[in-house]
Amino acid sequence: MTGPVLVLDAGSSSLHLVVLDEKDRALARRDLDALPDGGAGPALEEFLGTCPPVSACGHRLVHGGPHLRRPAVVDETLRTLLDAVADLAPLHVPPALAVLDEARRLLPDVPHVACPDTAFHRDLPEPARTYALPREWNRRHGLRRYGFHGLSYAYASRRAAELLGRPLSDLHLLVTHLGGGCSACAVRGGVSVDTTMGFTPLEGMAMSSRSGTVDPGMLLWLQQETGVGPRRLEEVLMRESGLLGLSGTSGDTRELVRARTAGDADAALALDVFTLGVRRGLAGVAASLDRVDALVFTGEIGEDQPEVREDVAAGLTVLGVEGGLLPTNPTEPAPVSAPGAAVPVLVVPTGEVRQIARETRACLRS
Repeated sequence: MTGPVLVLDAGSSSLHLVVLDEKDRALARRDLDALPDGGAGPALEEFLGTCPPVSACGHRLVHGGPHLRRPAVVDETLRTLLDAVADLAPLHVPPALAVLDEARRLLPDVPHVACPDTAFHRDLPEPARTYALPREWNRRHGLRRYGFHGLSYAYASRRAAELLGRPLSDLHLLVTHLGGGCSACAVRGGVSVDTTMGFTPLEGMAMSSRSGTVDPGMLLWLQQETGVGPRRLEEVLMRESGLLGLSGTSGDTRELVRARTAGDADAALALDVFTLGVRRGLAGVAASLDRVDALVFTGEIGEDQPEVREDVAAGLTVLGVEGGLLPTNPTEPAPVSAPGAAVPVLVVPTGEVRQIARETRACLRS
């Protein structure tokens, strides 16, 4: 397939629109941090009136569920199936489906490809994807660890291999995506073999406003002892926990670093809990590798927050990683560890948009 691809990346309240040519050059872009009252339709229609004609649309979908295991052209059958996974990632899937519907309405004559973040993890080894629950539950309800941030991991792994000058097929990489949502992934030969997120994007390390993994027995206790219901629990775990909940002020690591420097003990504790969680996550998935050829940071925090990178790397000496990283924020993939480091530490700016365009083209060629 030739011609520009429109990439649509809908967040819980944001929308990023980018038109990329065959060489991944941006021909037009619009970033909306908050959608207007009329929703995505008017904004998308306005953007289409100013951008070059497109030959396809690629849509980021955080959760593909059991039905969407790889990028696929959206038809009526698939669109109906996608409604069934909306409650598995309630912050992300419903707004993405709303944008998908508007784009199909406005561009009915071009193919629309859904690119799920879960696809990168579709072949997780059975022990890594299986929950220790009754097998009847797992089989009946399709309970498994799906993993997320797959578009980011696919892009970061490929660019890391280029930076290292080695074939991706030969590399064992630890990659962590740190942003509003955070996770870690073990990538063996370009394939995900373990990751920290699971059935939903709530599992794993603490995040900006999400709790990450907590003792399920504690949640049962809270329900029984306080009467808090599942909807309130969901609200607290998804929107009022993590860095925001611990600090009481912010889920933004930049603000918390400044507050820590000014002597804010709650901000310091929030950052310590966060970076320990990242180290735990990386060390945990490292158990699925034979060795660690490089540690790769990506995501907004991973690429823009050198203080967080340093705190994570300095605490991973058990894996051969060392601190003393370069205090820089690369705009292109770059090493931030000292020359000759036993385990190179790399920063790869997030490339989900380019990965979506790449997967959209590959899907339409197949």
